Amino acid sequence: MIRHIEFRNLCNFRDVGGYAAKDGRTVRWQRLYRADSLGWLAGDDLTAFRALRVRNVIDLRHPSEVERAGRVPESEGQRYQNLPIEGRRWDTAAYSEELGVARYLADRYLEVTEDGVANLRTALETIALADNAPVVIHCAAGKDRTGVLAALVLSLAGVGEDDIVADYALTGLATERFVADWSRRHPGAPLWPGFGLAPAETMRLFLADLTSRHGSVEAYVTRVLQLSPAAIDELRRHLLTESISEG
Repeated sequence: MIRHIEFRNLCNFRDVGGYAAKDGRTVRWQRLYRADSLGWLAGDDLTAFRALRVRNVIDLRHPSEVERAGRVPESEGQRYQNLPIEGRRWDTAAYSEELGVARYLADRYLEVTEDGVANLRTALETIALADNAPVVIHCAAGKDRTGVLAALVLSLAGVGEDDIVADYALTGLATERFVADWSRRHPGAPLWPGFGLAPAETMRLFLADLTSRHGSVEAYVTRVLQLSPAAIDELRRHLLTESISEG
């Protein structure tokens, strides 16, 4: 199966399937996708996207971002939810070389787990239902907010930390294009040093912080987000293969 799905105007659209879970099963392909802004879909890109037969789109951006950059074009039978999970806007002035990009980003992700409780729960409830698949989760770059939600899903499915980290870091393959596209749209504007970066250490720090604070990712999801055990069971049932041998 293909993880990276190429689009002309999207930089970071990929399938979250194929990762091994701790019980020997595997995350199914074509159930959950992660992406950058779907507002760029048009022409052949839109045709290719609609061929995926996506049933649900979860847009994690602020409403102001949706208004400014556009949302996924409407499609018959497709449900769209705008579920912003970022509360505090990033203060890039707080970044320093001494702090480092990974630590700065991990701190922002931990803030998302504090500020985005209600919408993170709704997003996970949507992903948990088999009838809602395929689902696409996305933000602006498909890196930070999308990265947090994808990490929660993969962790609940039983995927190991190394694979969760590796999945997050794949965004780095799109960094050069992110920077080029942004610079073209904002000629001469300064970029903060971490723009478009997805260092693996970021996700390791974030998962360690979340575990240190709550005991485990699942404990955070059940106690803070209050996602029901039934929803977690359903998520595992439809996202994972039925047997160890099934691909």
